[in-house]
Amino acid sequence: MKPINIILTIAIIGLSFLIFRSIYLPIQFNEEKTNRYSYVIQRLKDIRTAQLAYKSVNGQYTSDFDTLINFIKNGQFTAIKSIGNVEDSTAVIVRDTIFIPVRDSIFPANYAVDSLPFVPFGEGSKFDMKAGEIEKGKVKVKVFEVVDTKPFDPKEVLRVGSMTEPSNAGNWE
Repeated sequence: MKPINIILTIAIIGLSFLIFRSIYLPIQFNEEKTNRYSYVIQRLKDIRTAQLAYKSVNGQYTSDFDTLINFIKNGQFTAIKSIGNVEDSTAVIVRDTIFIPVRDSIFPANYAVDSLPFVPFGEGSKFDMKAGEIEKGKVKVKVFEVVDTKPFDPKEVLRVGSMTEPSNAGNWE
């Protein structure tokens, strides 16, 4: 075999590898991004659920994760329990106020509430959470926003809520 054939064979193998790699790397990146973002989106949904529960009890959102976590662990919803048939005019209706623990209502029993502020795969990074009030059409609206501070793809930062619009939707929805 001639030396030129050996050199060309090595060059063909090397170029083939580079072409394969240039195709495979973006595919691998997108698969990893999809996997990681599914965890981040779920955490943002959990924060949104907790914020909505907090607002239903306190009338506003919180910008502090410690307050939110304490609320989840120790807070309670009030509910009115009616005993009797309201359609029966002769029946006696008894109403009683009961308290339902927030944690049991919105999360499974084994949910790690203390991990709520941390970005999944974020190496200890925390979400940035803000809360406040905006005026929209002469109406004051309570708002919150939670932003991923350590996105896998800096061009696609995930967030839920908005500090400029009365929305608690995520930007992935």
